[in-house]
Amino acid sequence: MATGIPPENRTTAWVVDRTAPAAERPLRRVERPLPPLGRHGLLVGVGACGVCRTDLHLAEGDLPPHVPRCTPGHEVVGRVLAAGPDAAGFAPGDRVGAAWLAGTCGTCRYCRAGRENLCPASRYTGWDVHGGYAEHTVVDARFAYPLPEGPPDEELAPLLCAGIIGYRALERAELPPGGRLGLYGFGASAHLTAQLALSRGATIHVLTRSAEARSLALGLGAASARGARDAPPEPLDAAILFAPVGDLVPVALEALDRGGTLSVAGIHLTDIPALTYGRHLFQERTLRSVTANTRADGRAYLAEAVRHRPVVHVRRYPMGRADDALADLAADRVTGVAVLVAD
Repeated sequence: MATGIPPENRTTAWVVDRTAPAAERPLRRVERPLPPLGRHGLLVGVGACGVCRTDLHLAEGDLPPHVPRCTPGHEVVGRVLAAGPDAAGFAPGDRVGAAWLAGTCGTCRYCRAGRENLCPASRYTGWDVHGGYAEHTVVDARFAYPLPEGPPDEELAPLLCAGIIGYRALERAELPPGGRLGLYGFGASAHLTAQLALSRGATIHVLTRSAEARSLALGLGAASARGARDAPPEPLDAAILFAPVGDLVPVALEALDRGGTLSVAGIHLTDIPALTYGRHLFQERTLRSVTANTRADGRAYLAEAVRHRPVVHVRRYPMGRADDALADLAADRVTGVAVLVAD
């Protein structure tokens, strides 16, 4: 981890140099200036940063870049090195986390209604502002999370997006108490969401193409684990689609019991094929999207995670190998979650 304020406010960071398939290494490691600290800013020495599929979508061009040569990464764990005059609640030395939501206007009707994830002026870490694939980053204290001492940085980092977005997807799925939940895809977010749902008394059925992921799911307590397009052994009360594969939407809808809900957790999804009303939506089945998260989601999930202590299956990469981590994620060579750790 970076242990001091960088000289001349410069840091070493990865940037999306061009959009291209991850195998072609679209990231480049550079030295760049840090953004101004500002009144609410925290200068953070990065200890670990999770590697999210959203980073992959940005690097490969599925998401249009918002900032030229942006530094990805929005599952950031580190220590505060300096704080702006209005960075309330944090001081140098504090352990801090930065997540996907980096800023909102605070005044629109969505923000006023507690739905800040829908704010038209919302900004995101590693997309609108530079993220955590770096030695140092600057975080708005109003959108940062205090983190407990104890767990290693690399085990906390995935909670800040994979965990939080899984929490919101589970809430959107409206799983009844003791209900039957299907998880389509079983990567970073799904393996945390499964443990959250199990801690609430759910029965979990995992549908994923990876034999290694199916084995992990069963080891974590899933009642069954089958291929992504297989039918679960019983009708589902709710399902969450984590895989960015639109073809699985009708498959998951068909697996729902009457009144069931499918929530789609990703920011990017390939095209959804035509749905048949009677086969996929009738009997009050519901299809829902999930858009980012609110800070209330983040606080609620992190508090719950402290109680149920999920097992985080981490594959560690030195910060200097961020391009390798992204390529491995793209090629489905990561079971659990890839995390960059400070060199």
